[in-house]
Amino acid sequence: MSISIAIVLVTVVGLLGAIILVLAAKFMSVYEDPRVGEVTECLPGANCGGCGFAGCADYAKAVVEGKAPVNKCAVGGAACAAAIGKVMGVEAGSSDPVHAVVNCQGQTDVCKPKYEYQGIQSCAAAAALFGGPKACSFACLGLGDCVKACKFGAISVVDGKAKVDVSKCVGCGACAAACPKHVISMRTMAAKPVVLCSNHERGAAVNKACSKGCIACGLCVKNCPEQAITLDNFLAKIDYSKCTGCGTCVSKCPKKVILMPADFE
Repeated sequence: MSISIAIVLVTVVGLLGAIILVLAAKFMSVYEDPRVGEVTECLPGANCGGCGFAGCADYAKAVVEGKAPVNKCAVGGAACAAAIGKVMGVEAGSSDPVHAVVNCQGQTDVCKPKYEYQGIQSCAAAAALFGGPKACSFACLGLGDCVKACKFGAISVVDGKAKVDVSKCVGCGACAAACPKHVISMRTMAAKPVVLCSNHERGAAVNKACSKGCIACGLCVKNCPEQAITLDNFLAKIDYSKCTGCGTCVSKCPKKVILMPADFE
């Protein structure tokens, strides 16, 4: 008799628990727009963060909520943007593709050494030791933190400096975030000149450290027909909203610090 009562009690408790769970699921559930799943399916699943969001799912949610455009996935490109636009019922529009650029020419034979580094093969670790082993304190250290961060195999270290393979780079920005010297920037593929130097010291100090550094001579500033170049703390800076890509600054730069993308990619 006691066994029967126990079985009944357990059954009743189980039924009550099931009812409570069903009611909780119904009243405490959070509605999710089904388009979030559809947009997520359109994305490549790289979760690289290049769109500025934590991952593909987070970006998909932002798109559906109207907080992000449909064409921010650098990995998926135009096809991905078109697919998301179809889900959202909007035109994908156009966005200029971007890729990483190493704003430094400090290869082993260009930038002088400061000391012999024998520590951990990490740019972050080397940078913490007197700014790194290169005489230029702004130079690419070439120990591969960007290489490790890139999920697409688009970066390698050649002659002590990071080099980007544009054909593989998707513009996610992971390499730029990993660089402790901040010498990697993201730029569009537009044929406009790039300043391949990050040194903000005066010309005399730059010359002592590197044979291909900006010496702030100002020739690019004086000769730019569009007045698109200024000197920002002893370093040439291009205003791309004014630059027409004429190449005058490239021809006038005595240190060959300003180059067109086709000349260094």
